[in-house]
Amino acid sequence: MKGILIAGVIATLSSFLFTPILIRLLARRGYGQMIRDDGPQTHHTKRGTPTMGGIVLIASSTLAYLLAHLLTGEKMTASGLLVLGLVLGLGTVGLLDDWLKVSRKQSLGLRAKQKLLGQAAVAIAFGVAGLKFRDGYGLTPISLHLSTVRETSIKLGAVLVVLWVVFLILGTSNGVNLTDGLDGLASGASIATFLAFIMIGVWEFKQSCGLDINAGSGNCYVVRDPLDIALLAAAFAGACAGFLWWNASPAKIFMGDVGSLALGGAIAGLAITLRTELLLALLGGLFVIITLSVIIQTLYFKASGGKRVFRMAPLQHHFELLGWGEVTIVIRFWIIAGLSVAAGLGIFYGQWVVS
Repeated sequence: MKGILIAGVIATLSSFLFTPILIRLLARRGYGQMIRDDGPQTHHTKRGTPTMGGIVLIASSTLAYLLAHLLTGEKMTASGLLVLGLVLGLGTVGLLDDWLKVSRKQSLGLRAKQKLLGQAAVAIAFGVAGLKFRDGYGLTPISLHLSTVRETSIKLGAVLVVLWVVFLILGTSNGVNLTDGLDGLASGASIATFLAFIMIGVWEFKQSCGLDINAGSGNCYVVRDPLDIALLAAAFAGACAGFLWWNASPAKIFMGDVGSLALGGAIAGLAITLRTELLLALLGGLFVIITLSVIIQTLYFKASGGKRVFRMAPLQHHFELLGWGEVTIVIRFWIIAGLSVAAGLGIFYGQWVVS
């Protein structure tokens, strides 16, 4: 249990200390954010702000995870390493996208299809590997059963599970990417979600079915490595907290796609390995809302011949054009994220109480 605290502290401190170093390095090399011409005009003042700050998020959380195990003497698990591998893989795709933007001095990096293919390849590798690596009880990091607040009786089979995992990872990673449009918005909302996964992982560990893996329909959970997943969630939460210090408005650095894709992958990976897949719609509620705003805008624009539901999508830009201040939008969206997480935790614990 102390490993969770150690991971959180190390990740927070390392992210807080390393981020300004990266800011100076990126600024010296001229690796600044390029701003799209079709975005809000107020964003043009952010042109040139160092980007690719997600490198610190990934490095800090990885370092914290490794050191926490080294200091506690606990063994790393297949579930934790697979989620970490997912984060590194998606971060690599995002880094390539960011690098193309800053090296070409334009706002477009990888083409949409290229980025999706890269994300899908990483997600498929995670899904396939997650169905292997059985522990002493025969449990794998990823279940063949659909999960809500725990495993259900609905068995999908290996192929459908991998496709479902790909859908969750692509949806969540791109959802965080769409949310990352205002200073501190994505990192702050992610912290709330990661804190929820810490609580869920600890609870599942305390209420584990243990040797009786067929008892998962009662007041216990059939999950492999829940405590290690909670530790990893603490590392991600700490990394985001340290980064948020420098990313809060006015941001000194942006996380870039390397950060947003990695964080989205982390959130999806934690939900999948903790058997709370459908609960992700609430635990990541803000990301879902913002993604839906883009889908609604796109579909209505095509169906109506050019009309719009929102002044601009994603949703946070709609409120910018209505005259809301950036800090006001971020704080109010954080409140929405917190309320959504609270609802998700309420359903999770409520199910345990009534079962």
